[in-house]
Amino acid sequence: MNIVSDRHRNRILLILFIGVLMGALDIAILAPALPAVQQSFGIDERSLAWIFSIYVLCNVVGTPLMAKLSDVRGRRPIYILDVTLFALGSLIVALSALPLSFPLLLLGRAIQGFGAGGIFPVASAVIGDTFPPEKRGSALGLIGAVFGLAFVVGPILGAIILAVASWPWLFVINLPIAAAIIVQARRWLPAPQLRPPQPFDLAGMATLALGLASLTYGVSQIETAHFFRSLGATAVWPFLAAALVLLALFWQIEQRAPDPILRVRLFASRQIRVLAGLAAGAGVGEATLVFVPSLLVVAFGVSESVASRMLLPAVLAMMVGAPLAGRLLDRIGSRRVVTMGSLALAAGMLLVGRLSLTLLIFYACAGLIGLGMGMLLGAPLRYIMLNEAPPADRGAGQAALVLFTSTGRLLGSAGVGAIAASLGGGLAGFQRAYFMVGWLAILLALLALNLKTRAQEKATARG
Repeated sequence: MNIVSDRHRNRILLILFIGVLMGALDIAILAPALPAVQQSFGIDERSLAWIFSIYVLCNVVGTPLMAKLSDVRGRRPIYILDVTLFALGSLIVALSALPLSFPLLLLGRAIQGFGAGGIFPVASAVIGDTFPPEKRGSALGLIGAVFGLAFVVGPILGAIILAVASWPWLFVINLPIAAAIIVQARRWLPAPQLRPPQPFDLAGMATLALGLASLTYGVSQIETAHFFRSLGATAVWPFLAAALVLLALFWQIEQRAPDPILRVRLFASRQIRVLAGLAAGAGVGEATLVFVPSLLVVAFGVSESVASRMLLPAVLAMMVGAPLAGRLLDRIGSRRVVTMGSLALAAGMLLVGRLSLTLLIFYACAGLIGLGMGMLLGAPLRYIMLNEAPPADRGAGQAALVLFTSTGRLLGSAGVGAIAASLGGGLAGFQRAYFMVGWLAILLALLALNLKTRAQEKATARG
């Protein structure tokens, strides 16, 4: 661990916080501008969806590559590279409005997603390198609260900018922020401690990238209203089959690679195997939030825009849950925090699935769900990985955690939609889906009982 003063650590945390916030805001701030973007380029809804899809695809691929490079080349240069790529992508998106080139916009979004893929896992690895074990939880909790903050601030900031300027300025605003981050990162982030050079695992990286891209694309093409029928579509099953083959091949390659993208021996640790299950389950829980506006439309007869704003209590609860979990981690350990978060999530989901919904009941349940998600995704899982992964593999470990969560999110979004649709949609279908996710959250709480106690975590950190 790099020995730095408290003042230095605070500067590092601020740089990481702003970088992660910039990446998180990019999705939330764009939502109000979609109608203007669609009108500018004259595109249909399916083409418009690619603005998000290409970002997600490249984000998923960029995460393991950037995290591994940070293990090999050092956190500071790769964090700066990630922020630079994000800024370059933002500039290209903004410039795409001049010739009205939609392919140029998609290129910019791809570069943005690629850069953003490394910002969060590298930031988490930096915290592991520079913060003592007894302060990591609080730092990770603060970083984890960024996503809830972005959801609240993003649409408001986007609406303000659109009131005085055109949509490209939503991306131009990233440039001075990125420049400030780069200048401060060069000054305050620890200098890289290079490892002896080894052949880069190109075969593993290529196989993983293709496998993840195939999985992401295949799942994104599933029509939840016709789940089983769409699995047989040529836009779905070949990609899902390719993903299974490629990811199995990736696992074989990693067992033989001199310096693998993901060290298979990490999974000899029961703690990390449990962590993988918890991360995937948390991703499923997070995916359910996508369907809450649809539930509210059928339950209360409100418009989609009003339904989206009704998510605010859940988001605010996430902003409370993430830093709260971080502080509790440093006091009572990850097992208790993850168990409490899973039970809060389970209570909210089960109540939504069983009670006759009123506004008061919904907001109470939304608060429980948000609190549970904040306590699961805000800090605890990253905290566990930082404790368990060797320092030389912290970046790759954080990337693996992101991939487990993303896989759960992908499968959850398809599964929840399929359950609701199979029951005819409507309120009954959504409530049944949330009830089943509530039982999944109870299983997560039981799984969390296999994590180390606080005393065992302290012994691991000392060792």
